[in-house]
Amino acid sequence: MKQTGTILALAGLASMAHGHGFVTSPKARMPGTAMQEACGQQVYNNQEADNYGNVQGELQIAQGQSDFDAEKCGAWLCKGYKFDDNKDNVYSYTSGQTVDFKVDIRAPHTGVANVSVVDTTSNSVIGSPLKSWDVYASTSTGVKDSETSFSVTLPDNLDSKCAEAGNCVLQWYWFAESIDQTYESCVDFTVGGSGSSGSSGSSSSAAATTAAASTSSAASSATSVAVTTTPSTGNKEASPSGFATSAKSTAAASATASSVSIPTDGTAEEKLNWIASLLQALVN
Repeated sequence: MKQTGTILALAGLASMAHGHGFVTSPKARMPGTAMQEACGQQVYNNQEADNYGNVQGELQIAQGQSDFDAEKCGAWLCKGYKFDDNKDNVYSYTSGQTVDFKVDIRAPHTGVANVSVVDTTSNSVIGSPLKSWDVYASTSTGVKDSETSFSVTLPDNLDSKCAEAGNCVLQWYWFAESIDQTYESCVDFTVGGSGSSGSSGSSSSAAATTAAASTSSAASSATSVAVTTTPSTGNKEASPSGFATSAKSTAAASATASSVSIPTDGTAEEKLNWIASLLQALVN
């Protein structure tokens, strides 16, 4: 009992360290059982508690898991969040449509950012970024309104590439260079029309339709997907995020060790984040 109380007290202390950024509108992908199966229990627990966390933090946690599959998880695409967990959260847009974004940034860290259309089948950007910042969330100036409230316009050549739900996302990407942390949020969408250049955003009145769901597994069968322009919100409050390291995408392949490696460097906030994820696994 005493040990449990100590663990919970430490978890409460660690919870003061928060993740830093996430798209709140349009509603972005959230973690679920498909992510849990691909990325492992601890990574899922971390992101389910704190969807504001960063990719490097996920990979640090994964080093202590035997159930982490780097290829299936795909942490560098939407932080490993899966379409299968978000089939009821697909927006129906038209070519040339303007989409309004709201981003919640909990702490500024100087970096670069962009919003792009990403082909999820290859994790590649289609065309050029729709919006980009050479300096984003600067620690010297603070977060600017234009960095958290803005619009992007969909290009006119997406119909054939993004007609099927699950194939394309609008990805907000922020690399906080000053602390080597990467934040991503992905909005699933389809493009079924053309020629519309209206300025309607996430509250557009386009009617709900049905599309075939494409999954990352070749063995998965097509299922019915509700496509809506106004899904309900569902972002979690920020809780302890993972301990960030200098891990890049190549680190994911080696993040399968079965023993926990206790970090000896990093900032106090990052160490608290790592401790929080470990304590969460102990009390669950």
